[in-house]
Amino acid sequence: MEIDEILDRIYLLPEISKIKLKQYITEVSYPKNFCLMEAEKVISHIYLLKKGIVRAYASTEDRDITFWFGSEGEPVVSMKSYVENNPGYENIELLENCEFYKLETEHLKKLFNEDIHIANWGRKFAERELVKTEELIISRQYKTALERYKDLIKNKPDLIRRVQLGHIASYLGISQVSLSRIRAEIKL
Repeated sequence: MEIDEILDRIYLLPEISKIKLKQYITEVSYPKNFCLMEAEKVISHIYLLKKGIVRAYASTEDRDITFWFGSEGEPVVSMKSYVENNPGYENIELLENCEFYKLETEHLKKLFNEDIHIANWGRKFAERELVKTEELIISRQYKTALERYKDLIKNKPDLIRRVQLGHIASYLGISQVSLSRIRAEIKL
């Protein structure tokens, strides 16, 4: 996905503002299984996913718990680092070879002070991330695993083909055996 399309999805910028913002964006790529962000570290940049799939997870003593998947066109960010410049909670692992647009948070915040349109873009960016987090919390609290799986199929059908079932089961908060039962039930 091209950078202009990703930026426009967040908030439409006047062309001059978009050109200013794009001056600070670089393209990077990393291989499958690369750890893009580590928990307990301050991450000084945001990524916009050009190509590939990533997962966010937290580690416990005995397992990793996947709580988010990102795919083409989505921001990949440690909000705690972005907002507070403090270490984040999440690990971000690449599930495929990925290409990103990378933007240093320091440069972005400088642009916020110089250009109201870019500041509004940043506000919309943060608002969208907040809504995604709110939806995730509500889904976890009020929906069954079957309902969450159906939502995943509806909203991100490509994930089912591209992501290991173990990660999907973890995301749903169930075992792989339970996920197999749900998948069999849906096929009936």
